[in-house]
Amino acid sequence: MRTLLVALVASFSAGFVSAEVSVDRGEYLVRGPAGCGNCHTPQTPEGPDMSNEFGGFIVEKSPAFEAWAVNITPASRIADWTDDELAKAIREGIRPDGTVIGPPMPIGLYRGLSDDDLYSIVAFLRTVPASQNETPFSTYNIPLPPAYGPPVDSVAAPPQEVSVAYGAYLAGPVAHCVECHTPMGDKGPKLDTHLGAGGFVFHGPWGTSVSSNLTTHSDGLAKYSDAELKTMITRGVRPDGARMLPPMGYHHYAAMTEDDLDAVILYLRQLPPLPSPG
Repeated sequence: MRTLLVALVASFSAGFVSAEVSVDRGEYLVRGPAGCGNCHTPQTPEGPDMSNEFGGFIVEKSPAFEAWAVNITPASRIADWTDDELAKAIREGIRPDGTVIGPPMPIGLYRGLSDDDLYSIVAFLRTVPASQNETPFSTYNIPLPPAYGPPVDSVAAPPQEVSVAYGAYLAGPVAHCVECHTPMGDKGPKLDTHLGAGGFVFHGPWGTSVSSNLTTHSDGLAKYSDAELKTMITRGVRPDGARMLPPMGYHHYAAMTEDDLDAVILYLRQLPPLPSPG
């Protein structure tokens, strides 16, 4: 089930078109499809606290861990990190002191971020307003790996076009849709066997929500038109008018370009049909 995504992501380093590093591109990714503020901005029952954008928030508290998405504004602990150190923390999950960033930061997918997109994100984060919000370190009652893989040398993104390849890049390394919409196993999302089948449970100030099935199964996207999917992704509204719950970053995805939305939907339409778990 994971073959298509892995093959496409692996090919990003094989000489595809390279864009340029830019603050504008970084802002589009961070406030758009990457949705960094969906975890790193404090959330309230009424929505994100934009007075502390990127100031940090507790993402999950369970017997396994208490995970905080930390303050990533220039006033935070990352202020003294070099651009290369911040880039490595994002893409490889390794801080400058050698410690490992734990879940739910989707490092396994971020390893596929292209060099240009990664450094555009870093460039933009250097420009955001400083938040004085303080966040503690995350605590884990599970062992963390020494690394999430070998050091990443260089990654190039596929061309920015309406294609399955670019849709896989957006839904994987950029927006990590396939992580949140895949059921969790003992070692993380079961991407090998249940890619996109939904069933990931989230707890927050909104209550409890469960990620939807994104495959072409009748439990998933088969019953929706592309236009209906776009409304659900960008507005959080189902065809019957029912409101969808967080933590899906609807306001982030509303900032996506029409072509990027089309590419993501084109990719999702390729996912093999899988029933929803349970």
